[in-house]
Amino acid sequence: MKQGFVKVASATLGIRVADPVYNARAICTQAKEAAEHGAKIIVFPELCITGYTCNDLFLQNLLLKKAKEALLTIAEETSRLGALLFVGLPVEKDGRLYNVAAAVYRGSILGMIPKKNIPTYAEFYEGRYFTSGEERITNFCLGEYEVPFGTNLLFCCEELPELVLGCEICEDLWVADPPSTSHALAGATVIANLSASNETVSKDAYRELLVKSTSARLLCGYIYTSAGEGESTQDLVFGGHNLIAENGTLLAQSSRFATGILYTDLDVLKISSERRRMGTFGKQPTASYCKIPFSMELTETKLERKFAAHPFVPEDPALRNRRCEDILSIQAYGLKKRYEHIGGKTAVLGISGGLDSTLALLVTVRTFDLLGLARKGIIAVTMPCFGTTDRTYENACLLAKTLGTTLREVDIREAVTGHFADIGQDMECHDITYENGQARERTQVLMDIANKENALVIGTGDMSELALGWATYNGDHMSMYGVNAGVPKTLVRHLVQYYADTCERDELSKVLKDVLDTPVSPELLPPVEGNIAQKTEDLVGPYELHDFFLYYMLRCGYAPDKVYRIAEETFAGKYDAKTIKKWLKNFYRRFFSQQFKRSCLPDGPKVGSVALSPRGDLRMPSDACARIWLDRLEEI
Repeated sequence: MKQGFVKVASATLGIRVADPVYNARAICTQAKEAAEHGAKIIVFPELCITGYTCNDLFLQNLLLKKAKEALLTIAEETSRLGALLFVGLPVEKDGRLYNVAAAVYRGSILGMIPKKNIPTYAEFYEGRYFTSGEERITNFCLGEYEVPFGTNLLFCCEELPELVLGCEICEDLWVADPPSTSHALAGATVIANLSASNETVSKDAYRELLVKSTSARLLCGYIYTSAGEGESTQDLVFGGHNLIAENGTLLAQSSRFATGILYTDLDVLKISSERRRMGTFGKQPTASYCKIPFSMELTETKLERKFAAHPFVPEDPALRNRRCEDILSIQAYGLKKRYEHIGGKTAVLGISGGLDSTLALLVTVRTFDLLGLARKGIIAVTMPCFGTTDRTYENACLLAKTLGTTLREVDIREAVTGHFADIGQDMECHDITYENGQARERTQVLMDIANKENALVIGTGDMSELALGWATYNGDHMSMYGVNAGVPKTLVRHLVQYYADTCERDELSKVLKDVLDTPVSPELLPPVEGNIAQKTEDLVGPYELHDFFLYYMLRCGYAPDKVYRIAEETFAGKYDAKTIKKWLKNFYRRFFSQQFKRSCLPDGPKVGSVALSPRGDLRMPSDACARIWLDRLEEI
């Protein structure tokens, strides 16, 4: 519950048709098991107290009476669990029979939600027994209790206001205007669906699509629990296909044709953050709602959900390759439009033999191919200076030649030495002035060549560097179009690897793979015994950590302590807690202090869900204070 993580369970039990006493015991057993596992929300299948396949037995008074008694038994037996249960049963009210989900918590029936959409087609004939539920809230007499009854009930946690539950039943999800839409607009962040969806060929794929798309459209958590073993197989088979999704992502899915409990952790703070970000989420529904409060202790949730160590990079190889192709196309078509607009035929970019400039060159080559322009119009400039090593120099030259571009070499040692003499910089003082002087000289060379050749300077810096401000202001920070501005460092590596694997040219593939094996470095300090002396990740921290921090801070809205917690769990065994905290502090300090560099970024394409453009996703003041974020880390 703390930090917004709520453990939820989707529980399918083996039932006996028309045996509420047996089924109540089975429900209590599973509820206790789930609660001991830490589940705070437990969703059971549709009509699980009696079984969905009772057919005309639903019209028997005895069955209805025993179902009601079973519900009270469940409430009593689970009163000490501290978990909110949703269980299904048939309920007679005012001479009509309803298919109902009862919300049970600490011995009380908080509310009853009737199924709104009653299917009477194909294999379904619920209309023979059940009446459609109404939005209007009335009361149902259950022993000595008056229980709210109606579709428009929301259950609100007092200790965690972001946890608001709505409920719908099976067919309600499959219709054009499901109740969950109104529930979400009224504030529900989690939707429970009690279902009895029979199995037919390929129906599982469609069911999964419905659950994922609904959670995406409504920006909510969605818990779908379906009937399984024990239901009558007279004409249908029920597979117990359970699914839990959040904001379009399927977090957990059960195997079919089995019983058991499916667990995961929903993040209701993330859901709320997503809704704040999306200004078009929607207005409050016109229908009135009854909001029922419940009190639940805020405890630490032992996390079961996993967080991708590299959230910008898909784990599945096939999906990763498709993602790489999409991103290269976005980059190339963005640059293509700029060239069509200006009528240009020449490009200038600095190549260092490193990852970023390699990717920028590959994108520029793809752009020129799309435009039908000769690759010789791409002027790849290598500018060796004090920190350049033979390996990166040779790779830069070989890359430019292999791709058929025009290679130029401008040795800037003499120019930088003269500049240092002009400003009184000691050549033996390898400080920030020593480093940035080289970066700015390189940019000046590129800009002036571009003027001379009527060309654009193509930027090479990536999004991770922009987040950290790891760029020289008006040096490598500046260009005329930054093709890599939306690409994080962890993804740059995979884009270059993808190109190496698919280019079908041995010589090009070989040089690209050597670039991939080269340590990330700006090469602004003299080499040591011919090797790179300045490794970026030793100075600012591992890029895989920084990309992880960036994603969960900006995309998910996580507070620093929450980022730290999931990083510690995700990178356990690779980075210790002290190391993670050190680089997380560094991330926040740099992210806030370096916004002024991002405030004047050149144009460049957005490629993913996180971007840092001041004209797009990140409207952040350059003098914003990081204190409260850093203070939160100190509290850990």
